[in-house]
Amino acid sequence: MSSVTTKPSPTLPVPDRASTKANIQAIARSLGFADCRVAAAGPAPHGDLFRQWVENACYGDMAWLAKRIERRLDPREVLPGARSVIVLAMNYFVGPRPPGRAASPGTFARYAWGSDYHDLIEERLRDLGAYIDDLGGRQRYYVDTGPVLERDFAGESGLGWNGKSTVQIHRQLGTWFFLAVILTDLDLPLDERQKDHCGKCTRCMTACPTEAITAERRLDARRCISYLTIEHWGAIPLEFRKAMGDRVFGCDDCLEVCPWNRFARASEEATFQARPFVNDWNLRDFLALDDEGFRELFRKSPVKRTKRPGFLRNVCVALGNVGTEADVSALQRAAEKEDELVAEHARWALEQIWARTGMPSRR
Repeated sequence: MSSVTTKPSPTLPVPDRASTKANIQAIARSLGFADCRVAAAGPAPHGDLFRQWVENACYGDMAWLAKRIERRLDPREVLPGARSVIVLAMNYFVGPRPPGRAASPGTFARYAWGSDYHDLIEERLRDLGAYIDDLGGRQRYYVDTGPVLERDFAGESGLGWNGKSTVQIHRQLGTWFFLAVILTDLDLPLDERQKDHCGKCTRCMTACPTEAITAERRLDARRCISYLTIEHWGAIPLEFRKAMGDRVFGCDDCLEVCPWNRFARASEEATFQARPFVNDWNLRDFLALDDEGFRELFRKSPVKRTKRPGFLRNVCVALGNVGTEADVSALQRAAEKEDELVAEHARWALEQIWARTGMPSRR
């Protein structure tokens, strides 16, 4: 019997640390990320401030932020053996609002103009994570959904710095980008921490309609319009209703005024382009949406997070601030036929319109 000797398959060389990082950054760029940096996996630099924020109950209805705090303060509690935090930025700036908007369309935060960023970015993170898996590394990735203080590690990685509004700022992207992180046990070369470049500027603090930025880099979510219109499930406190203006989902005021936005460039990602409801719908048209209509209009949109009652609540407040006689009929129907959360805000809106226009009230 003859024996056959087979030549062993060649083993691909494992790249060194620097090459591994360079490959990860190249893949990240090919996947549409505008920046990719690395920070050490360890205690979050501002962990004490986060503890204080939680102790002061500034999280409002977002009770999950107060649970299992230790996991949020150190990525190694999430991924045992983690050595590196890969921090990524994806640009979502699509330019100014186009001309020809509806007479009273309502204002949506810019990040919600297009489709839900979670779906897109998670898919890209999965592709990037596959490369780490191929190297034999372990990894976990998150985009705004995991127990990680992303902005702390973004600052440590040199990707940007936390502005006085607490929003992360990037030298080339301004404030218009999403953050994502990959925790890994690969030991990657670290990037240098970036300095704070806000200087004496306090435009973001001055711009906040509800004074939610209580001090430099201190935010009370319970006063924030983004929180009130998205995460808060109850009635909008009376003290904040007029300050909401025509905002129906989120608020960009502290982002819009940042001087670093002068460097922002338009994203090429079609997912973030504005949907028709951003510019073409009148506020009162939203009140005609039933459950099915709401789900269809906001399918794969961040707006669906509010659910229909919360969104219609916001629309009523906006109409109370900017509505006209033409909106009264729609608000009266909401006051009569919707559940009490929506109905109460519709009644408030009617009172505001009647007082503003001099119309006789029809209680």
